[in-house]
Amino acid sequence: MGAVQGECAVVIEDDAVIRELIGTVLEQMGLEVIAVSSGMDGVARVVERQPVLVTVDIAMPGIDGFETAKRIRAISSAYIMMVTARDEEIDALQGLGVGADDYVLKPFRPRELRARAEAMLRRPRAVEPSNGQASSGVHPTVDATADVPAPPAGAVLEHNGVVLDPDTRIVMREGAELDLTRSEFDLLQALLTSGRNVRSKDELARLLRGEGYVTNPYVGDADRRGVEVHIGNLRKKLSDNPASPYLIETVRGVGYRLAAARRN
Repeated sequence: MGAVQGECAVVIEDDAVIRELIGTVLEQMGLEVIAVSSGMDGVARVVERQPVLVTVDIAMPGIDGFETAKRIRAISSAYIMMVTARDEEIDALQGLGVGADDYVLKPFRPRELRARAEAMLRRPRAVEPSNGQASSGVHPTVDATADVPAPPAGAVLEHNGVVLDPDTRIVMREGAELDLTRSEFDLLQALLTSGRNVRSKDELARLLRGEGYVTNPYVGDADRRGVEVHIGNLRKKLSDNPASPYLIETVRGVGYRLAAARRN
């Protein structure tokens, strides 16, 4: 997969060798690369260039990768990938909580970095209608727990007071719009579409990598823990108590599914 001509990426990495390696991989994907060595410079370049992808090292002088990712997420819908040392994996997982979409551990293979970057670029981004107005189209609302085939494209999904519109990528809970990351939205949509059927952590990890229809691709423990972190963050935003969930149930040792529909 190649990037769209004219798109760019910002690489924020204080190690010159790794910075050059990441830049080379992204350039091979067809992206123009802007490489910087500090978080402050990275945020400034994001403001100036509006990239489609940003890689962020965690351990940097000045503002660290967490604060850098948080500031970027506040001003940009770019895909954010955290890059960190293998013994800092828990930090990378925490980075998902400040708006990062994925992470890669050092030392990494260039093809792994490229595969993860390409998977992110295949995923849908928030859609802004060309006329600047919210879509006025009327979509059918689907009961997410109904034992029916997958809903038609554009169908609004609803369950226990949570409403998800796949076209606008807006999620509402009891009338209030929720601020979800791209990964949180994708996971919620997958669970709402599946109803009471269990989705395994491996399935959800492949979905986040854009590999939902690939048979038996490798999924590691880090990928599964990433799903757990995203689900945990999603539950917090939904005010969904895992001990007594109204929306997302944990199926121990397997994955997740929707809670039973509430009785009116």
